[in-house]
Amino acid sequence: MPTKPVFTEGLNLGDLLKYEAPNLYSRDQVTVAAGQVLALGAVVGVITASAKVKVVDPSASDGSEVAAGVLIQAVDANLADRDDGLFVARHAIVADHALVWPTGITVAEKKSAIAQLKALGILVRKGI
Repeated sequence: MPTKPVFTEGLNLGDLLKYEAPNLYSRDQVTVAAGQVLALGAVVGVITASAKVKVVDPSASDGSEVAAGVLIQAVDANLADRDDGLFVARHAIVADHALVWPTGITVAEKKSAIAQLKALGILVRKGI
C-alpha cells in the first residue's frame, strides 16, 4: 500500500491574532529596517531615530528595547528596508505560542516585553 504524503502547515494569521478592533484600528503599516527577515508573530520595537521597526532587543538603546507591536505578516527586509510591514499596535489579543522572540531572550525579558505590549492594549493569552 502506498504511503500518503504528509503536509505540515506553518502558523498563519488566525493562529496568532485572536482579536482585533474593527475598521483596522489595531493595525499600523510600518517600515521594517534592512538586514533582517522577520516571521509572522515577531515582537518588534521601533528605532527612535528612524521610526523603522526591528526585532525587539532588550539590550539595545535605540528604542527597539521596548516592545511596540507584533508583526502580522512575514517580512523579508534582508537586502533593503521594506515599507509594507504590517503589525498590531493596539487593542488586540495574540496567542503566546505564535509569538516569535529573538534568540537568547530571557524569561524576565519576555515578561517585560509582554507587559509593554499590555500597556498598548495588546494582550498575550495562553492556550488560545
